[in-house]
Amino acid sequence: MNKTIIARTPAEMEEIGVNLAPIVIDGTVISLIGPLGSGKTTLVKGLARGLLVTDIVVSPSYLLAREYQGRMALHHIDAYRVSSLEELAEVGLDELLPPTSGVTAVEWPSRVEGIVEVSDITIRIELLDDQARRVQISGH
Repeated sequence: MNKTIIARTPAEMEEIGVNLAPIVIDGTVISLIGPLGSGKTTLVKGLARGLLVTDIVVSPSYLLAREYQGRMALHHIDAYRVSSLEELAEVGLDELLPPTSGVTAVEWPSRVEGIVEVSDITIRIELLDDQARRVQISGH
């Protein structure tokens, strides 16, 4: 899959995540690449909605990871403060790359060498203006 989408509002960004839900399977790793405030967590909120998660999805920034239950488990990792796969292993998060069940969405994957390489889907978000984003989705 190689697709470019322009999201003009946060609702459209969330809808991109909703539309990803039907194609993810157990063991899928999604890398979300984009600057601060680009809509990475908003896209994950949509993915959660598409996976029938009923909990409120928030950024895992200070916890490193959050897990939600829906049609399948959604593991949401924020790697911004992580410097290595070893550091993820110390807290058990390396087991989510790939997960044995569910899908793992990783924000800031480029901060940890090796995450992008194990990703099944890579999503690059580019700021076009205050609201609009160019979203490039690649992978399978």
